[in-house]
Amino acid sequence: MIIDMRTYTLVTGSVQRYLDLYEKEGLEIQKGILGNLVGYYTTTTGELNQIVHMWGYSDPVDRDIRRARLWADPGFNAFAQKALPLIVKQHNVLLAPTNFSPIR
Repeated sequence: MIIDMRTYTLVTGSVQRYLDLYEKEGLEIQKGILGNLVGYYTTTTGELNQIVHMWGYSDPVDRDIRRARLWADPGFNAFAQKALPLIVKQHNVLLAPTNFSPIR
């Protein structure tokens, strides 16, 4: 398994607006296509106005296939057109679990 950890820095003060939009229009689409939501978080200390979410995939090819399906979905694209103006920057990291990690 690999974990795709995505951190989005949002326009100051727009975290709740982003979360409301995501829950209403993006969450079910992503869960249906990407499948394994490991966690979805907001920052409360350190760098603020950030959303951090993690998705699990069996391997990088599985991730690539699922992400291509996501961007081919008209509903997700409609959501993205509304959400993208709220995102200032994006940082993605692919994490590989150790052999003793509880998530493998």
